[in-house]
Amino acid sequence: MSNPANVGATPVDEKGDISVQHYDNVELTNKALNEGAKQATAAEHNLTFMQAIKTYKRAAIWSVLISTTVIMEGYDTTLLGSFFGYPQFQKKYGYLTEKDGYQVDANWMSNLNVIAACGNIIGALLNGYLTAKYGHRIVLIGSLLLLTGFIFIVFFASSIEVMAVGTLFCNIPWGVFATSGPAYAAEVAPLALRGYLTAYVNLCWCIGQFISAGILKGLVNVDNQWSYRVPFAIQWVWPIPLAIFAFLAPESPWFLVRAGRLEEAKRSLERLSQPEHNIDYNAQIALMVHTNKLEKEERKGVTYYDAFRGTNRRRTEIACMAFLSQITNGGALCYSGSFFFQQTGIDASTSYGISLGGTGIAFVGTVISWFYLSRWGRRTIWFVGFSSLVVILFLIGVLASLPNQTKSLAWAQSLLTIVWLGAYSMSVGPIVYTLVAEIGSTRLRTQTVVLARSTYYVGNIICGGLIQPRLLSPTAWDAKGKTAWFWFVLAFLTNIWGYFRLPETKDRTFEELDIMFQKGIPARKFADYQIDIDEEFSTQR
Repeated sequence: MSNPANVGATPVDEKGDISVQHYDNVELTNKALNEGAKQATAAEHNLTFMQAIKTYKRAAIWSVLISTTVIMEGYDTTLLGSFFGYPQFQKKYGYLTEKDGYQVDANWMSNLNVIAACGNIIGALLNGYLTAKYGHRIVLIGSLLLLTGFIFIVFFASSIEVMAVGTLFCNIPWGVFATSGPAYAAEVAPLALRGYLTAYVNLCWCIGQFISAGILKGLVNVDNQWSYRVPFAIQWVWPIPLAIFAFLAPESPWFLVRAGRLEEAKRSLERLSQPEHNIDYNAQIALMVHTNKLEKEERKGVTYYDAFRGTNRRRTEIACMAFLSQITNGGALCYSGSFFFQQTGIDASTSYGISLGGTGIAFVGTVISWFYLSRWGRRTIWFVGFSSLVVILFLIGVLASLPNQTKSLAWAQSLLTIVWLGAYSMSVGPIVYTLVAEIGSTRLRTQTVVLARSTYYVGNIICGGLIQPRLLSPTAWDAKGKTAWFWFVLAFLTNIWGYFRLPETKDRTFEELDIMFQKGIPARKFADYQIDIDEEFSTQR
């Protein structure tokens, strides 16, 4: 097959095919490199969804398997927050109050949330550093093996203090998983599948939360220590199978290109696709090398400091705010469902039943989002969805502020949190993973995801760890549903930011996004901006 990318290239690989390794030594203006990059860009845009599924089904499968590690983080997130309203957990780690029975101290509720988020931040930052050196696979395998040991601490915790230590250590590998999934999916998926596979990360969260809610509902009436220990023990099911999958998975070709291992990157591409579809791997490598060189020319390194230099500063801001929007939208209120329901007067068993239904709705909502993900833009989905969340929080606040609170009003507030979960899972939940995975430069993708996710964790420390437990706890501020007013204000301000600063990334290759950021295109003009491919690829930058 004719290949413009190979014009003038004489080196060959061990199979006798023209080698791609020489691309590492050519200039950005090299004719063969530019022709190959142009060819791959055109192929990306011409690939339909069905063609992408047939050609890159291996990439989809590996992306799904690697992202499945996020199920564990989703499981744990629901687990810890829900245990605060769990009768046997309260009895073991709480104290007896005169009016409300056994309650976990509000300070310890905050401390555990803060400690969990600190562990997540440590894991995320380690992932950004280690993945740049060793790749996704090795870091994931090491994290999974460490987690297997750390689970013993929370399972055998004899006091709230030991529980805190175990929570810190367990959340370190969970921080790795949360940042590896989106980055790996973005780097192995073609443009036609990228949105679906990055949004799948949110579905993994929903799956983890659904499993957690189901187990908690099933064990809530067990009158002994196994009521809360069994949910911890179930976490041992995941690490070993997932470590095997990570060991067998192909490494990200983008990581291999950044490391200068172009022949290995080509072999990785071959493992991620169906060779019988006549894919021009040399052209794809040319596009990756061209994008990498373009970013290097702008002095983009692979450190956290580089994420705040040049055009990366704007990209980092967008990624961080996008993930922070999953905090400022009121998620700490609506995702603490079972505990919130109990504070409105609903019994424990019913509360966990409602939570189970809510996680089921979240799962379905994420799946529904896939049907319009390729039709509507990322910016549109985020903005419409976030505006809906603002309205729902306003309604909860109004209902909670009415005089003479009744059982009907309590149910109305509780059910509105379920409506919130549905709206969130059809919009902000999945689309943020897609946005964050796409917005960073290719050399700094993992670091951008890590910084964004760390911003999320810091926001969770402040809002979900320090403020939200005190707002709800009957031993602290006891605001009940009026908590929604606090989240309404934060969500409204975030919505304004999104309108002016959130760009459209749909149907853009990473090269095209580099060009638009370098030209300083305003966020609201990203969707309609036209790029002259011939001019951009032939111009010396």
